[in-house]
Amino acid sequence: MSEQEPQLSPTRPYLARGIYEWICDNHLTPYLLVDATQPNTDVPLQFVKDGQIVLNTAPHAVHQLYMSNDAITFSARFGGVSKNIFIPFYALIGIYAKENGQGLFFDPNEYDNIDINTEAKTETVEEKPEPKKKASLKIVE
Repeated sequence: MSEQEPQLSPTRPYLARGIYEWICDNHLTPYLLVDATQPNTDVPLQFVKDGQIVLNTAPHAVHQLYMSNDAITFSARFGGVSKNIFIPFYALIGIYAKENGQGLFFDPNEYDNIDINTEAKTETVEEKPEPKKKASLKIVE
């Protein structure tokens, strides 16, 4: 085999989106386990323990959750203060249901052959597609 195989994209974003949907469909609480020491990871540092943080990403707990192929972004309140969260997929250790621990924990070596320094923080919560505006009625006299 003299030809070089094309580099496939990581499976982590696809699996995480699927498990997230499965957890929510079963009325469980999705938790993310994140390696907060990874580059470009933006989480509330006051809640990081041993370099890791667990985040509740239930639909009622977060605002504007978006899982692209590169990162997870959302905003949430921590101690009453709103914060935009940015989690590159290479920093995601696992996604699981709070109630029973079922979910996925990822191969820590999956991103070894990908240069994460070139994958700079390319997305922010503000750059996501605009949500559709709710219809409103106006009384005209």
